[in-house]
Amino acid sequence: MSAPRAGVVLQGAYPPSDFTAMVERIEGLGYNNLWVTDSSLHARNSYAYLTLAATRSSTLQLGTAVTNPLTRHPAITAAAAATVDEISGGRMILGIGAGDRPLLALGMKPAKLASVQRSIEAMRALWTGDTVSVRDDAFSLDEAHMRFAARPDIPIYISASGPKMLELAGRIADGVILLVGLFSDGLRWAIDHVESGATAAGRPRPHVAVFAYGAIDDDEDAALEAARTIAAWFPQTAPIVCDLWGLEPTLVAAVRDAYRGGEFQEAAASARLLPDDFVREVALAGDRDQARGRIEAAVAAGADSVHVFPLGQRRMETIEAFAACFRDAVEVPA
Repeated sequence: MSAPRAGVVLQGAYPPSDFTAMVERIEGLGYNNLWVTDSSLHARNSYAYLTLAATRSSTLQLGTAVTNPLTRHPAITAAAAATVDEISGGRMILGIGAGDRPLLALGMKPAKLASVQRSIEAMRALWTGDTVSVRDDAFSLDEAHMRFAARPDIPIYISASGPKMLELAGRIADGVILLVGLFSDGLRWAIDHVESGATAAGRPRPHVAVFAYGAIDDDEDAALEAARTIAAWFPQTAPIVCDLWGLEPTLVAAVRDAYRGGEFQEAAASARLLPDDFVREVALAGDRDQARGRIEAAVAAGADSVHVFPLGQRRMETIEAFAACFRDAVEVPA
């Protein structure tokens, strides 16, 4: 078994010069992965920023976190991913999921499970040089093929929080990105579903990557406040996580009704309805001891990697603190 890996997730919320400076610092801190969100109108273009990251790093695995089959045709995504993979010397990972609230501004709903699966099958076939025809509710391909060579085995990670998507990841993906919070019961439940899908397909369990949203700060009130908005994402988009933790259904409904934004950062009003204990267990929301505990819980539950998505006003400080906490939690030499 290989040692656990660590990564950082960034939005294209920073000017290009700031972003590239962050990329260089992240690689210097010893991180293995850098993910860039694909959030339609809510951030700068993910593939442009991944290209910047590719030119300013040499070891980081680079990925989308995550795209979907709707905002871009899967053939366009296949070409974009293959291009970044070529520029980076084979360091691309394609993260994909059904999509969530940012789709609302585009007049779309999340993709169906079958569309996610067919898009993955189509992209893999295109990367191998096949001629591909597909008919799906979300997209079509008619005798399509790529006219430039691509690495045929670019890894695909499925982002998942519900049981069916988790099991699909177990069946067909190279990895799964867990968006189920950071508490042990939720992580074990999710990984059990991934393993169930893998067993049904007669294959080894894919890589399990846990995304840890939030802030690490000696001012625990500030960290809690920074992490609160992502906690409101769960009642809106992954209510099963709320059930697993034990939130009252009436509170879950109240948060959903109050959540008027698209991205989680726009959920401040509804987030204030959530208890502090829930926020602390679904997110990084405290000091370094709290962060180490969340990392240890993820690894103990079976995670192969843990990736920090920094929130709040001191994001680079959270990235630096997480690197130290990760080394301590998994006993990686500095």
